Amino acid sequence: MKNNIETYIVDAFTDEPFKGNPAGVCILHETLSDKQMQSIAKELGLSETAFIRKINHQDAYAIRYFSPVMEIPLCGHATLATSKVLFENNPTMDTIHFKNIQNLDLMIRKYGSKIEMEFPIYETTPQNAPDELLKALGIETIVNSAFNQETKILLLEIESSEVLKNLSPNFERLKQSHNAINGVLVTAISQRINFDFESRYFWPWSGTNEDPVTGGTHTFLAKYWSSKLNKKKMNSFQCSERTGFMEVKLISDTKLLIKSEAQIVLKGALRI
Repeated sequence: MKNNIETYIVDAFTDEPFKGNPAGVCILHETLSDKQMQSIAKELGLSETAFIRKINHQDAYAIRYFSPVMEIPLCGHATLATSKVLFENNPTMDTIHFKNIQNLDLMIRKYGSKIEMEFPIYETTPQNAPDELLKALGIETIVNSAFNQETKILLLEIESSEVLKNLSPNFERLKQSHNAINGVLVTAISQRINFDFESRYFWPWSGTNEDPVTGGTHTFLAKYWSSKLNKKKMNSFQCSERTGFMEVKLISDTKLLIKSEAQIVLKGALRI
């Protein structure tokens, strides 16, 4: 007898379907093995799929995230996507607690059509970017380069958001240019009205070639730009082909709020 798993595809960090970042959401009533969850994530082929299971507290859920390649400890867009499903399925619910594999307690709140997520803040430290990596990205000059240890992501700041938008990396060369990172985040000050900074995230080492909109990178990106712009509250735009947006607010030295919207585009049953 096959097990039917309630499954969704949700476009996160957007107010329109078919934009933002699509995530899979699987609601579990029985435990799955890591291998099964990895196989499902690979089958769905999205940048991440979230698997949730209710724990003792009324509004508390264990959550795990898998890319098609590996487990990811923390994922912003899949958290937002999962929150959208739970809030829509439970109209009286206005808060959620997620516990991830690192035992982080992620507090989620609903504000009308918007969802606010409480995430940790991480630091960056200076780190040089290999020339081969810059060539693979198509970047000639950078303003700064830094590394975040928790996510193992290399951050590159460049001068122009227009250059950022038009980057067309050679992903095979990019993957061969570094062997100790999970991804590279490229960012620049935004020239768009109502936005402070922009970014794109490339991660052929651990996921898909490009993650369309990435909440998890803002765990260190928000503090990076807060220091440069002297702002605690900022608007971020991800200028990938699908595009997406979010509001970020630093509320302490260790806590960050990420607020945006999501759209459920598919509901079904996964049979395994």
